[in-house]
Amino acid sequence: MIKFRALAALIAAGGVAGALAAGADVPPWSDDHFVHRLDFAQALALSKSDPQALIARGRELFSTKFNKIDGAGRPKATQAIVPTRRKRGENPRMQRTSGPDSSSCASCHNDPIPGGAGDFVANAFVSEGFESADFDSVDPQFSNERNTNTITGDGMVELLAREMTAELQAQRQRAVHEAHASGREVVADLHAKGVGFGRITAEPDGSVDLSGLQGIDTDLVLRPFSRKGVFTSIRQFTVNALNAHHGMEAAERFGKRWTGTDDFDGDGKPDQVLEGDVSALTAFQATLAPPGRRDDLPAVWRQAAAAGELSFGRLGCAACHVPALPLRSMVFSDPGPYDAAGTLRAADVAHPIEIDLAKLPWARRLKRNAQGEWMVPLFSDLKRHVIVDGGAPEFGNELMAQRFVERDVFMTPELWGVGSTAPYGHRGDIDTLDAVIRAHGGEARAARDAYVGADADTRSDVIAFLKSLVIFK
Repeated sequence: MIKFRALAALIAAGGVAGALAAGADVPPWSDDHFVHRLDFAQALALSKSDPQALIARGRELFSTKFNKIDGAGRPKATQAIVPTRRKRGENPRMQRTSGPDSSSCASCHNDPIPGGAGDFVANAFVSEGFESADFDSVDPQFSNERNTNTITGDGMVELLAREMTAELQAQRQRAVHEAHASGREVVADLHAKGVGFGRITAEPDGSVDLSGLQGIDTDLVLRPFSRKGVFTSIRQFTVNALNAHHGMEAAERFGKRWTGTDDFDGDGKPDQVLEGDVSALTAFQATLAPPGRRDDLPAVWRQAAAAGELSFGRLGCAACHVPALPLRSMVFSDPGPYDAAGTLRAADVAHPIEIDLAKLPWARRLKRNAQGEWMVPLFSDLKRHVIVDGGAPEFGNELMAQRFVERDVFMTPELWGVGSTAPYGHRGDIDTLDAVIRAHGGEARAARDAYVGADADTRSDVIAFLKSLVIFK
């Protein structure tokens, strides 16, 4: 059961005691994990009175093993991100392929901590056939098999994406205004935090040629989550996962506003997860400490890692796996500014929840640049790249495109915890760092070839460096 520390703080915030009283006599061993549900107003009040209590509620929800009493299972609905009913029959309570395939978020995200990565056994099967996302096969023509990512540090990743989105959209707007004012076309190179995203051409009539964009969607919203970079926010991904993996449907997407019913999956449990509990889950994930560098290495490893970091840059790996990106603000707001319909949006609430990540103990580990910006050592450019070619086809094993992202294109994964997240690759079927480096092709071909062509000591040093980047227990 969700512990009562957060609820006591919520009562102290005032005005919600009545909403909690109904479950006051339920014993702590009850199978009902949602005796108390938080709406957004309650979560906002809790975030102001005791933000750590809101985070604690999210932590408990993340590890809770949801059951039928809670509303787990979706007998009449599919895993689809867009609310989609089954065409026939009822969905099994648990289904390894199309789901539900898990009782808890931490069932997959658990290595080496809740919120970490997952082994091959925790792979998920992702279908893009939204109108018919009902399958019982691991055949790749029906779904893409994906390994479980770590979500540690994702609060800062989302903040970086928001700032980069704002920068790119402002550059587009300036180009449009300049073209209109000058009466001639304006070609603008797009950059955000030192990362190039191609170019656009603005015409005097207000139209924009987007064919020169690279590694980002045409709306210039940087979506940093999933292997393909197709999800905007922690909140959006959480709402997706609750339904797909647990059959726990968030009211903000599957409730009356968008579906006309409060029991879309037909299990007799209305409004299973309210907006406030999604906020609690989001707060927990956003505040997870980022990975970092081991400081307990023996001298021989420390020396090899230092040499390996230099070689990592010299060989060209850092061109995409950028060691650090600057972040102006560490204030995480929920809901965020760029989500679309079906996920609670900033415009849907009077005031968002705000958590200052700079006040958390782990923030002291971060360096700041001369401008006072926080340097986020994620080892990624948060951009999509082609990483497959004829000589390196291993990453090109998916048959289904996702959100119109080509099958040979993937988001640059963050490497800041890579020493803790074996196995590797989007399917989790590559068991060593050396092997996953050798699997790179496409835009990564030159760096891959430089690594393969280096002497054994240099390659060993690079691996020593990468294995020093870990998720802290």
